[in-house]
Amino acid sequence: MEFNKLLLNTCARVLVLCVLALQADDDAGGWALDSAWRFQDEGPCNIDVVEASQLSHKDFIYRYAYSRPVIIRGLTDNTKFRSLCSKSSLLEEYGNFRVRLSTANTYSYQKVDVPFSEYVDDFLKPQSAEALGSETLYFFGDNNFTEWRSLFAQYRSPPYVLPRTTGAYSFGIAGSGTGVPFHWHGPGYSEVIYGRKRWFLYPPDQTPHFHPNRTTLSWVTETYPVLPQEEAPLECTIRPGEVLYFPDRWWHATLNLDTSVFISTFLG
Repeated sequence: MEFNKLLLNTCARVLVLCVLALQADDDAGGWALDSAWRFQDEGPCNIDVVEASQLSHKDFIYRYAYSRPVIIRGLTDNTKFRSLCSKSSLLEEYGNFRVRLSTANTYSYQKVDVPFSEYVDDFLKPQSAEALGSETLYFFGDNNFTEWRSLFAQYRSPPYVLPRTTGAYSFGIAGSGTGVPFHWHGPGYSEVIYGRKRWFLYPPDQTPHFHPNRTTLSWVTETYPVLPQEEAPLECTIRPGEVLYFPDRWWHATLNLDTSVFISTFLG
């Protein structure tokens, strides 16, 4: 009798754990890996985080657009877009399409074209801390807008645009520990659809110390811990439902803490 009761309790606990695991995987859109491959250190957040309801377009232009980054919560509702970016949905719709991968280094980029399904099966792996940027192939930026048009049509981009600019999308999916090292370009937004992405930023007049062929992961583990206080970056980890805005010519590097799906809107 006691054995049967113990067996029933054990089965109930296993069932609960299975349900929780399925719910967690559903929340991650099917992109979640074993927790051992997730980076737990989100770091500090010293960037302003504001609710969209408390920030008008006029205030955004005055306080942030040309001077400093900001994270905005609740700016748009991309529930439908998020569902279309689940692993099963993207593989079903785009699995046979070829995607262009770029090496994750700052100044020189090798390009490799592979079927999207092959990228997901063979390339979407956690980053090794020893790997160089030239050895890391990253799906981000080189999107075929004709093939991916139906997906991008469902994305609600941030409505706070700069005068005389239009937005261009850059969509990506990458494994935990991957990211792009420090670089700069024009202003824009970045939104995480699944996963978490840690950002490091410096103003245009403060060039960070980094090696252009070392990954963000190696910078975080080797350089970041010994930075003098005056050389510390602005940083924060963004999650789904949050949008990070970065101004023109600000240096930035990213680190995906999980397998992440993300999209940027570059203003030019």
